Amino acid sequence: MIHTKRTIVLGLQPTVYGTPEKGWPVTAPNADEVNRIFRSAPFIVDLGLQLDSLEPGACTSVLLLEPRHLQQDGFVHAGVQATVADHTAGAAAATLVSPAQIVLTAEFKINFLRAAKGERLICRSKVLKPGTQLSVVESEVFCIASGTEHLVSKATATVAIVTPRGG
Repeated sequence: MIHTKRTIVLGLQPTVYGTPEKGWPVTAPNADEVNRIFRSAPFIVDLGLQLDSLEPGACTSVLLLEPRHLQQDGFVHAGVQATVADHTAGAAAATLVSPAQIVLTAEFKINFLRAAKGERLICRSKVLKPGTQLSVVESEVFCIASGTEHLVSKATATVAIVTPRGG
């Protein structure tokens, strides 16, 4: 059972992986590829999405919300939530592929459960069914408002595992 509401402490900065100060977590396979996924995608860098934690088949990301992430009525834009869910799902899948492979979204579905308004988004993604060609990943997006975490959207992604040509 997944809890949809939880109180957390605000003000903590997400862990930055791949820096000499932080190092790599011992339990994170393919951490170089996951780091590349977060640091080399121009749209993701511009959005401000940050890797928070990583383990085999799972990834958590954090987005500190700014006015540019909101739609016309002051709620987090659906496209922002979808991007966060999709990208974090791909990172979770990437922890289970070989270093010569990459992941690409093949299919994606998201349900928006409630309007999102707060200080940050947290996305937790988990591989439900790993495969050699396709993996199925679930993402849950939570919005933090006044120290309370609310589940605002839930996505399912089918991720293709691809060996690039020449790789």
